[in-house]
Amino acid sequence: MLRRYSLTSRLTAFFTSVAAAVVLGLGLLFLIATDRHFQELDRAALRDKKLLIESILAQAHSSEDAKWRLEDALSHHHGLYVVVNDAQGNTLFQSAGFHLPERSHSGHPSPDGYSLQAWKSGESEFHAIHFQARTGSAPATDLDVFVAIDIEHHKQFLSDLRRNLAIYAAIATLISGLLGWLAAHQGMAPLRAMKTRAATVTGQRLEGRMPVESVPVEMADLARELNHMLDRLQEDFQRLSDFSSDLAHELRTPISNLLTQTQVTLSAKRDADTYRDTLASNAEELQRLARMVADMLFLAKTERGVDLPHKEWFSAAAEVQALLEFYEAVAEEKGIDLRAHGDGEIQGDRLMFRRAVSNLLSNAIRHTPDKGDVQIYVSRDEDAITVTVENTGKEIETKDLSRLFDRFYRADPSRTHPGSDGAGLGLSITKAIVEAHGGTVSAHSSQGKTRFTLVFPFPRPLDF
Repeated sequence: MLRRYSLTSRLTAFFTSVAAAVVLGLGLLFLIATDRHFQELDRAALRDKKLLIESILAQAHSSEDAKWRLEDALSHHHGLYVVVNDAQGNTLFQSAGFHLPERSHSGHPSPDGYSLQAWKSGESEFHAIHFQARTGSAPATDLDVFVAIDIEHHKQFLSDLRRNLAIYAAIATLISGLLGWLAAHQGMAPLRAMKTRAATVTGQRLEGRMPVESVPVEMADLARELNHMLDRLQEDFQRLSDFSSDLAHELRTPISNLLTQTQVTLSAKRDADTYRDTLASNAEELQRLARMVADMLFLAKTERGVDLPHKEWFSAAAEVQALLEFYEAVAEEKGIDLRAHGDGEIQGDRLMFRRAVSNLLSNAIRHTPDKGDVQIYVSRDEDAITVTVENTGKEIETKDLSRLFDRFYRADPSRTHPGSDGAGLGLSITKAIVEAHGGTVSAHSSQGKTRFTLVFPFPRPLDF
């Protein structure tokens, strides 16, 4: 398994590599430019000597005169070597201590006489040109002229330059690596601060947030998203804490009733009818507990984003009408006018839809006064199917509307009496069902009417 390196180490290695590449690249370019500059200097010097030699040979009256003139003009130039041969290969003039390489004798002079050649004789290296010149004496003869310059001092300079550049490149790369590490280390300081801040977040301390304003722009989005995550966690943790408290409170009453009633019954000998009545009462409490546990399991399942178990197209009006028939007897007993209007096709789970509307309809009938109205409206637009359950009666206070769909919340404290079947989970279940279908739920209460609205999104066909 490859070792994992820190981001600081990776950035340091990157900075060092880039710095080394830049320094070495510049050094290489400088060496190439210097070498070319020396070649141009040698070419200029050899061009001057070519013109001088051509002038000397043109003014010479004989071979001896040409030799004497060349000796006099060229003997004082350090590092300059000249060889002049006639057409038969005889040497007319040759600088002392210089021997023409064998391969050069068979070479051809360049057309312009300025093409630079590299010669090597022993340990010495030369830049040279090879050209032809004519004597001024009669008869005029053609001569092969080789002019060379010793480039040892150039090579020594380039060698020293390469060594100095290598030392400079090593030092510059080392310094760049140290500066890169310092920059990376300092640049990671906001991440270390975020790590320290995150380490303080616990289940009892969820209020800590990342410093968005004090971090670089590149990390601000990360810090902001982490803060949003902490907000969600704090909200969920608070909701879980509230749920646990509410659950303990809701379960305490039926369990206490069961325990008290059982202890009283067992405190003395009773007849069979008394035991039967006690067991029947306990059975009712146990059924209430079972419904409460089933509802809580259902809410937990829907909040985890579970897929709808039986997804199909169905008529909302048909399901609403079936519910109206079920509640018709209760509505007639209170003289409530119970009606449904409109229709629309919904894609979802039929039984879950019926349960959501049933919870709203049950609450509406329970809180509608005698001779009141309960109306259900189903409508459709381009994007959604809307189901509205409206009932007349006492309005719900504004402070309660925002909490109606919270678990175990009851806007009417009188509903907490033992005879009530509700546990404060009906509207929470309705909200969970609608959200499982991708919709929304809302409540409004004004002018003597309370209206619950369920919005189910209408899926659009895919465009191909």
